[in-house]
Amino acid sequence: MTDQLRSLALDALTRARDRTAALTSCVDDRDLTAQHSPLMSPLVWDLAHIGNQEEQWLLRQVGKGEALRPEIDSLYDAFEHPRAARPSLPLLAPAEARVYAADVRGRVLDILERTAFEGGPLVDAGFAFGMIAQHEQQHDETMLITHQLRKGPPALSAPEPPAHDTGPLPREVLVPGGAFTMGTSTEPWALDNERPAHRRIVPAFHIDTTPVTCGAYQAFIEDGGYHERRWWAAAGWDQIRQHDIGAPLFWRREGGMWLRRRFGVTEEVPPDEPVLHVSWYEADAYARWAGRRLPTEAEWEKAARHDPHTGRARRYPWGDADPTEANANLGQRHLRPAPAGSYPQGASPLGVRQLIGDVWEWTSSDFLPYPGFVAFPYREYSEVFFGSEHKVLRGGSFAVDPVACRGTFRNWDLPVRRQIFSGFRTARDAEQPAGPDGGIR
Repeated sequence: MTDQLRSLALDALTRARDRTAALTSCVDDRDLTAQHSPLMSPLVWDLAHIGNQEEQWLLRQVGKGEALRPEIDSLYDAFEHPRAARPSLPLLAPAEARVYAADVRGRVLDILERTAFEGGPLVDAGFAFGMIAQHEQQHDETMLITHQLRKGPPALSAPEPPAHDTGPLPREVLVPGGAFTMGTSTEPWALDNERPAHRRIVPAFHIDTTPVTCGAYQAFIEDGGYHERRWWAAAGWDQIRQHDIGAPLFWRREGGMWLRRRFGVTEEVPPDEPVLHVSWYEADAYARWAGRRLPTEAEWEKAARHDPHTGRARRYPWGDADPTEANANLGQRHLRPAPAGSYPQGASPLGVRQLIGDVWEWTSSDFLPYPGFVAFPYREYSEVFFGSEHKVLRGGSFAVDPVACRGTFRNWDLPVRRQIFSGFRTARDAEQPAGPDGGIR
């Protein structure tokens, strides 16, 4: 078991570092040190921050070694310096940041070789190594967002998602009411906000078979959705008026056609692809316009994990096996979501598709702790974000690595955020009418 855990940890750490290298080697030093948006850090900050977190947790905590670069801890403390202020800090230059991160990793691999994976919650089942691999992959996704915001010619490329000719699908499925197990107490690398497992009772509801598509969202725009106050939460209405928002981020209307910019390429908006780069307010407004609502976080997880035939909560919609390329669009294999209805082998027992990968899905729920929550190993990972200011997103996106994505994984963000790889699907109460169109959105 120890050798197996060591192999899993090594694979997760290596995969993350390979991705970090790809995201930071495809542009020059000027792009690495520039701030491409006040919402994001310079790429070079993320690079050194990754190394610093790894030093603090794996070298100092797990390895019980002396600090390698303690003088830079405060520079790369995400709570001490907001993103907009980071370009003014005396950051490590790109070459120095690479050397530092590589030095830390070399020492970490030595620690990995001699760690017994027992003796406390930080090392049991290799938790700290899994936590750091997830942390790096989360920053890789953040850096990919920065690449999307970056102006200039394309720096990244990837093949198109595979085609899945599955025929017509029902718009929605009925999820039966009753109790299910939410969260986890057994997933070894689950983070604190996913714990503990607990029973939730959820009334019966219908949920979309696929995420809402660009074509369906265009219908909302063309019907005047951005100009009808009745569809919007008060803060959302203020937001779109103040910033003159009338479409998803990166969209523009030209010659009667909707275009978008995607990683430096301008292209026609694909109608059958899940809509991307919408805020919670936009998702909520669309759902109201469609006569529906966003699912709660508990509804989303029940649709994704609950097997009504056995009563078990699965790790993933398709079962307990780790994701493969046949199950979900993950790991930056592609630089876009797959068409709605793709990945039939990743469907839930009730036939809901693309719950994992493609787009993060906004839910109606505030980010709150589960009953019995205990912060571990530090409060700043999730506890300080609990409250009504942040909304929960579930499911992961094409930019998420499998190590940081599972049926219990919880993401959160401010409801105004649009630069993230966010989409949504809608739901309705079981006794509520389906809506005027009845077709798939």
